[in-house]
Amino acid sequence: MKVVLIGSGNVNTVLGKKIVKAGHQVLQVISRNLDNAGQLAGELGATAADSIQQLNKEADIYILSVSDSALPEIASGLQLDKQLVVHTTGAGSIELLKTCSTRYGVLYPLQSLRKNMNSNPVIPLFTDGNTPEVEQEILRFAETLSSITGHADDAQRIKLHVAAVLVNNFTNYLYAQAEVFCKQERIDFKVLLPLIEETSGRLHHYSAADVQTGPAARRDMVTIEKHLQILQPYPELIELYVNISDCIINNPVKK
Repeated sequence: MKVVLIGSGNVNTVLGKKIVKAGHQVLQVISRNLDNAGQLAGELGATAADSIQQLNKEADIYILSVSDSALPEIASGLQLDKQLVVHTTGAGSIELLKTCSTRYGVLYPLQSLRKNMNSNPVIPLFTDGNTPEVEQEILRFAETLSSITGHADDAQRIKLHVAAVLVNNFTNYLYAQAEVFCKQERIDFKVLLPLIEETSGRLHHYSAADVQTGPAARRDMVTIEKHLQILQPYPELIELYVNISDCIINNPVKK
């Protein structure tokens, strides 16, 4: 398929590379920052532009990946008649694109994506379309990019987004707090990476509730008190430690 990418951020950078690798052609990258558009376009063999008014109208699919706050404004200025247009956000309704084209939908990547990723992660792609025929077309395109695809309407997609925030954004915040603690206490944070990898790896085989460990899980108040003494110089960490420990002790996850 011939593709135009609108937005040159993390999502379209990673998707763009997968799109080209899958044998599709990226015709154009549009971004408000022409330098960013030019850099990504150069990597993908495409042209660059900094305005929707310069849109190439020869593509089969237009992928709109911008911030959630910018999406309504940019979508309102996009007029594509019958060409297929999708957005990639987990929190935005499919109907944000209803004025863009008679054929519109969603291509939602359930993955944490960054421009400078060293890995080539599997990216589950969830699709939706304003008609069954449109969704099938988006799904066929998604299947060329990922081994994991599925349907998610607005209601399902926002729930996926909530779950993603819990397992990714919140846990990463805890990693960041632990990294600061380790730095202050002259501990090499990287010695914790095997533990992180082992814990996440268990989820391929077990329910998270079944592998919950630690002093709170075993009601070890003596160890908890020792930890809180160590954390006295770190009031934010004390609050996190106490709140999460209380949740594990008093509101354990029901299996």
